[in-house]
Amino acid sequence: MAEEQKKHHLVEYANGKSLDEINGSIEVPKNIGFWKTLFMYSGPGALVAVGYMDPGNWATSITGGQNFQFMLMSIILISSLIAMLLQYMAAKLGIVTQMDLAQAIRARTSKGLGIVLWIMTELAIMATDIAEVIGGAIALYLLFGIPIVWAVMITVLDVLVLLLLTSIGFRKIEALVVALILVIFLVFAYEVALSKPDWLGVLKGLVPSLDTIKEKPVVHGMSPLTGTLGIIGATVMPHNLYLHSAIAQTRKIDHSDEDDVARGVKFSAFDSNIQLSMAFFVNALLLIMGVAVFKSGVVEDTSFFGLYDALKNPAFMTNGLLAGVAKTGILSTLFAVALLASGQNSTITGTLTGQVIMEGFVHMRMPLWARRLVTRLLSIIPVLLCVLMSAGKSELAQHADINNLMENSQVFLAIALPFSMLPVLMFTNSPVEMHGKRFVNSWWIKICGWVSVITLVFLNIYNMPSAVQGFFGDNPSASQVSLANGIAWTVNIFILALLAWVLYDIIRSDKKLEAKHEAQADAE
Repeated sequence: MAEEQKKHHLVEYANGKSLDEINGSIEVPKNIGFWKTLFMYSGPGALVAVGYMDPGNWATSITGGQNFQFMLMSIILISSLIAMLLQYMAAKLGIVTQMDLAQAIRARTSKGLGIVLWIMTELAIMATDIAEVIGGAIALYLLFGIPIVWAVMITVLDVLVLLLLTSIGFRKIEALVVALILVIFLVFAYEVALSKPDWLGVLKGLVPSLDTIKEKPVVHGMSPLTGTLGIIGATVMPHNLYLHSAIAQTRKIDHSDEDDVARGVKFSAFDSNIQLSMAFFVNALLLIMGVAVFKSGVVEDTSFFGLYDALKNPAFMTNGLLAGVAKTGILSTLFAVALLASGQNSTITGTLTGQVIMEGFVHMRMPLWARRLVTRLLSIIPVLLCVLMSAGKSELAQHADINNLMENSQVFLAIALPFSMLPVLMFTNSPVEMHGKRFVNSWWIKICGWVSVITLVFLNIYNMPSAVQGFFGDNPSASQVSLANGIAWTVNIFILALLAWVLYDIIRSDKKLEAKHEAQADAE
């Protein structure tokens, strides 16, 4: 009777399988060919790839191309390869252990650390959602002329889209996400094809160069280093690791058959790498667009408003064909449509991730529509404040303020990133956690994993002072710079101390679990 009553509560206790309502809901027959099996496993990678091509990536890549031509193309490639590595480990963790990353962290760390990491990850999801609110609201404004304040409010209604999606089945949700990704890809592929880019220059840009981490030259307030860090920060997102470790379990796997588990890991990796390759091409197209579609240096307003207006201006185009199409308004309209598609994709993935971390860290569950409504209402507050506070400024200044809010929201992602990367690497390196040596990371994955984690942690810490300075505007005073540096290093010390706590808890738990298994083996 108590259990029945509990089910009527908006927030209820949850300590079962990850995303229990869809866990193991898709059956994959064993005796089918490679391509049919790949098709059956395809889908979760698309939901993950959405986070790698959301509105937060757009301005960074296009501006990087405008300012430094194809130099930063190698950074997009490296970031994508790191993402593939991390997502592979996250999916493998979920499939082998039958726990998502949040559940695994909670099971292997103290309750206090679990709550701290939950709050941090919630903030990261809200920071990501701010970019989606801005992107969606601007798309509505550009396409339909809806005032930006009302457009921001309308983004709350995407909860109705979510309600509809939850009634059609997870496989259809995956198909819809893939369709929206294709819309985004085709829009930018069309615009880049018209621009006839220097493909030899594109290929040269894929070769890593030390020029990408230099602090000079500074073009329109961006150095190669800040462009590099911006692309990395916008590409590798912490919530995707939680999401992938959960939705990788949507396929029904016979865990008593080790070969079936291995099949699940193998095809999940194929799915993830294929979809993340698509995300790489989208981000690469965005950078190429900045180089080849617009004349060098002509786009001063790199906000979504400015890019939309630039795509309507024949004088900004690099050739006559683009100029002719720009006159019709097709280029700018397609850009806004792709922006709206990107925002709608986040409706699904952001909500599922929020549910995963809430259930995993604090064993609480809410209906998906309620979860989405709470997150979106909290996320629109800073956007509305920004719009209202900049109402008296010039149009260019208003656009800059909204753009700065979106860029500054990435600070939370930089803080949260190491706390998902480090655990997923440690768990998948451990034979105890991975139920034997078969599914433990190979030596080259361990090396690449540690190099990636250490490098990204270093870059995030190194970038923290300039990231905090961004909150004080483009031209902070000396006292503001000093204050920003103090805040940044306080945050950095907090990050390092918390990382040490995570390391200590996981290592201690691993040793306890190993000792328990050895005792059981001796008893047998």
